[in-house]
Amino acid sequence: MSEGLTRRRLVVLGAAGVASLAGPRGLAARSELEVGKPVSPDALPAREASWYKRLPERRVECQLCPRGCQVADAERGSCGVRENRGGTYYTLVYGLACTVHVDPIEKKPFFHVLPGKTALSYATAGCNVECKFCQNWEISQFRPEQVRSWWMPPKALVNLAQRLGTPLTAATYSEPVVFWEYVRDAAHAARSAGLRPTVVSNGYIQEKPLRDVLPLLTAYKVDLKSFRERFYKELVRGELKPVLKTLEVARAAGAWVEIVVLIVPTWNDSEAEARDLARWVKTNLGPDVPVHLTRFHPTYRLTDLPPTPVTKLERLWQVVRSEGLHFVYLGNVPGHPGENTVCPGCGATVIKRLGYRILDNRLKGDRCPDCNRKIPGVWS
Repeated sequence: MSEGLTRRRLVVLGAAGVASLAGPRGLAARSELEVGKPVSPDALPAREASWYKRLPERRVECQLCPRGCQVADAERGSCGVRENRGGTYYTLVYGLACTVHVDPIEKKPFFHVLPGKTALSYATAGCNVECKFCQNWEISQFRPEQVRSWWMPPKALVNLAQRLGTPLTAATYSEPVVFWEYVRDAAHAARSAGLRPTVVSNGYIQEKPLRDVLPLLTAYKVDLKSFRERFYKELVRGELKPVLKTLEVARAAGAWVEIVVLIVPTWNDSEAEARDLARWVKTNLGPDVPVHLTRFHPTYRLTDLPPTPVTKLERLWQVVRSEGLHFVYLGNVPGHPGENTVCPGCGATVIKRLGYRILDNRLKGDRCPDCNRKIPGVWS
């Protein structure tokens, strides 16, 4: 292992910055690459993508995300990490981790998944949307050859997680949909080793690849950007309806699902939208799905707005709770009572948090210690 895989460096395989890499072409096999060493996509033999169909004249149609890109020979899809070579579609980022960290699971955030435990979190370059408020734009909005990456195939990720004592893995940071083959194989390797694989995603994915991977996952978190199509069109370059479908499919499949909504001032911070969202979640997913309302801070291409006022977050928190959702949280407001898990039966605080830290976990197995009501989640 390289010195980039030490606990002292927080297991950071790459800074979230841009560095052009030049590398040799035509290695005979991926096995010749040393795990944990920097590598260029050009140094890797091409790996065929799993979700696409061939079209006439050496064109292909990607069947991974709702964009359904039709890609001509020698061109790439919208995400920039999938390329048509002579009528065969390839992923350019399989096993190419541009960053790997050990994070508290609360940072994802998952509040109902093994509280206080850590996850080996990994990402590749690329994304299939372009959020103007993206916090990780240095890796999500660049092509793989523009971002420094390390060769970390699925088994190496799992071995590292075991060595560091992290019981969970998390595909996160950029957008796992664009490296879905890597996610699938890493999740399979993690489960085989007794680890719990999770995914943090925008939910912008077609149903078939989603169903192919869901059975391998312990938990699936979706960033629901807004409950309005205008927001998706103008700030995300995506669509709302496919994300809602993703949530329905994941929930019906039995996956543990949590939702995060970043509250952006003047864009998705109305009480009417919060009420509509809460009612949809309760009707279509059920009242036990956790919803995290998170404070916005200006970044990337959306720097002309102020951080979300805490008073506004608190009001929306009250609105969503009033619609009957049992677990509504506030994010990016450390020390606020909205970080705590409260029993919907008796109102007792069963998990107390401060930011990403667990201050007190009173759960008895999966139940409230005061009234014995079951608190849904992945607790063991």
